[in-house]
Amino acid sequence: MADWTEIRITVPAADVDRAGDITSMVVPYGIYIEDYRNLEQEAKEIARIDLIDEDLLAKDRSKGIVHVYISPEENPQEAVSFLRERFEAEKIDYEIDETVCKNADWENNWKKYFKPMPIGERLLIHPVWEEKYEAGDRAVLHLEPGLAFGSGTHDTTRQCLETLEKYAYPGKSILDIGCGSGILSVSGLLLGADRAVAVDIDALAVKTARENAAMNGFGEPEYTVFQGSMTDMVSGKYDIITANIVADIVIMLCKDIKSFMNDGAVFITSGIIIPREEEVLAAFKENGLEVIARHESGGWLCFEAKAK
Repeated sequence: MADWTEIRITVPAADVDRAGDITSMVVPYGIYIEDYRNLEQEAKEIARIDLIDEDLLAKDRSKGIVHVYISPEENPQEAVSFLRERFEAEKIDYEIDETVCKNADWENNWKKYFKPMPIGERLLIHPVWEEKYEAGDRAVLHLEPGLAFGSGTHDTTRQCLETLEKYAYPGKSILDIGCGSGILSVSGLLLGADRAVAVDIDALAVKTARENAAMNGFGEPEYTVFQGSMTDMVSGKYDIITANIVADIVIMLCKDIKSFMNDGAVFITSGIIIPREEEVLAAFKENGLEVIARHESGGWLCFEAKAK
């Protein structure tokens, strides 16, 4: 297997969320963020552990590191040029380092921290490499995200899942835009929805979403995945539409989204950093969408919107 390139971007901790948002525009997969500002709190709430490794406790809390992995088919220098331009435009201090790494480095860097995780009131995410888990009455999502975005650990995905469980019941249909690992649409089916259509521009995400759906017992016709843009590949109307993407894409989606919404449908969108809130709200208003709920976590926003 050909080697991948790891790009490490070190920024002031206060800018790590903006830096991650910018970096996520480079590739739709292979990104993770080191941010140790709230280490003790997150260890208890997310990992559910009280003892923290001394090496982690010694990490520099004043800095954050964004890691992005570039596949052998992509041009790392193009990605670096884009990042430098955007960080300078946003006036973010940064240092960029590049190293050649094996694909296994990415897997080992995050899998050891990804444990079975309850989400909301009705769902448990089970990483397939973890043998032990207790689900109780929760629906269990067996997940192998691979290099596609969407493991449930990120604030944006978790907010979408917590919101989705309010709407995913028998008789409902889901459209998952920018599906990544398929985590939102497959979870929606597990929570009771009748069918789901997912779409992503990235071939790796489409492959991963199909595999995760199959692992949880779903396939055609109740679960369909397309590669391409929403307007080119998707038809019909849906009761629940999810889009866990960056603000720029959410703003673009607002122009067409109502044509895919059934009467009473909800548009759940996340991946929006707080500084972009007013732009997104303006796009909702301009395109006849009314925000019925706003959620905030870790500097990220999730909105529930309906057609006026």
